[in-house]
Amino acid sequence: MVAVTSAGRGGDVDSERLSAALLRLEDEINWDAGPMLNRAVELEQYARDLGDELLIARAELSQANLHMRNGDVTLAAKRIWKVHKWALDNDAKQLAARTHLVWSNIHRHLGDAAQSLEHAVLCVELLDETATDFMHIWHRNKLGDALALSGSADAARTRYEQAADLATELDRPDLLLAVLNNYAYAEYAAGNSEHARHVADRLRTLAKQEGFKLDASIQDTVGVIQIENQQYAEAERTMIACIDSYHDGGAQDDADALPEYLLTLARAQRGLHAYARAQRSLDASRRLCAERELGQVLVKVHQEQAELHAARGEFAEAFAAHKEFFAAYNRMHSMRREAQARTRQVMLETTEAREEAELFREQARRDPLTGLHNRRYVDEQLPDLIAADSLVTVAILDIDHFKQINDHLSHDVGDQVLVRVAKLLESELAAVSPDGFAARLGGEEFLLVLPDTPEERAVRLLDRIRRVVGRHDWVALTRQLPVTVSIGVAGGGNAAEATQAALLSTADRNLYAAKHGGRDRVVCGSGSGGHGRQYRDSASAA
Repeated sequence: MVAVTSAGRGGDVDSERLSAALLRLEDEINWDAGPMLNRAVELEQYARDLGDELLIARAELSQANLHMRNGDVTLAAKRIWKVHKWALDNDAKQLAARTHLVWSNIHRHLGDAAQSLEHAVLCVELLDETATDFMHIWHRNKLGDALALSGSADAARTRYEQAADLATELDRPDLLLAVLNNYAYAEYAAGNSEHARHVADRLRTLAKQEGFKLDASIQDTVGVIQIENQQYAEAERTMIACIDSYHDGGAQDDADALPEYLLTLARAQRGLHAYARAQRSLDASRRLCAERELGQVLVKVHQEQAELHAARGEFAEAFAAHKEFFAAYNRMHSMRREAQARTRQVMLETTEAREEAELFREQARRDPLTGLHNRRYVDEQLPDLIAADSLVTVAILDIDHFKQINDHLSHDVGDQVLVRVAKLLESELAAVSPDGFAARLGGEEFLLVLPDTPEERAVRLLDRIRRVVGRHDWVALTRQLPVTVSIGVAGGGNAAEATQAALLSTADRNLYAAKHGGRDRVVCGSGSGGHGRQYRDSASAA
């Protein structure tokens, strides 16, 4: 286990070691999900102490994945939204790829093969040079699982073979073993018994070559394939070894593992006509199901009991066991549908809450009257734009004699003028500078931002906007009062050290010069004291 320390916990956070500790959760197949979940929670706290948002998101994703592994699909679905959005907003491709992998598994648990496949495809498409060897192998393996679930056996086989080839190329026999296990089980589930046996043989050969001891879950896969191929004696030996491996491993597998293994053993023994042994194995599985409240496995126990009675010629007992199986099967599916409905509801509520939060965030950056961006948006966006674009030009625009409109016509008319000017600014700016934006700074004052636009060209475009406002048909709204605008301009290329404060100050001085120079004009230049260059006035434009 990689050790990490944090302030308040015995030392300073080491981000590299924290990242390595998270990688152990991300790039290892952790079967014992409970302790790993506790570890993920601990690592999230270390990441929060460090203040590293990427490490926090990785820890949260590990928790979502482990919640799903523990069977709490609803909580996993609820937690993953935030991580997924953060990954998209911050172009964190590796994290996004991992979130799609977890999404695929969540939808697989929900029985939604189409959504599971969609996310599995995305988790592979997002792989790039930042992806780890584990991701390149495992994501293709899980795409194979999703294709198999959707009934596309040939496509699944292609992906499994790709994952296997990569595992061989990257010298990861441990992952190759896991890929072959999934591959073999998929072929078995699809009814391709012979191909399943062939893949299982590859798996056992690899284990022998590499000196791997097959863990219990892989031995169970081999056992069910042997049963399917009527190799009952071999299957019994495999499942006895499987159960021994389970006990030798400290019984750290999932709670339903041993009951499942005993059930597979009973099936093999029934195939051998060793009915007494089969009944003992089945009884042991049933006892564990009752102790651990494993309803889903118990359904299969009832089914196997009916098969065992029938094999012994006990048809009345077989019919009774089948009725018990059928009732339990219906109960299980009803409970599963309810659980799926709850999870989908949580996902819907989370989506709606996320969309609502996005709406609130957007509204907080909009002027409620005009719908334009507000000062908060300007303060968030403009500094980075200025830093990245030396040719950005900004302009402060003010409606001339706006007080007269309010005083002579009413504040309601004044608001209507503001709204109409805002629409003119927005539409005209979109035509001349599609990447730019307009904002209302307050009152009758507006800001226009033109990226990648030298000041001289910007002034010509801004004068066109000035003329559009002045020539608009205002009569129906303002009667005989004209509506014109004065504009002060500042170009980023004119400032030695362009900043938001410096550009807005220059634009404001030039607006002052435009007002005192007669209004209805554009003034540019960086001269101090408001002595900018007048570009044009209303008389010359007429």
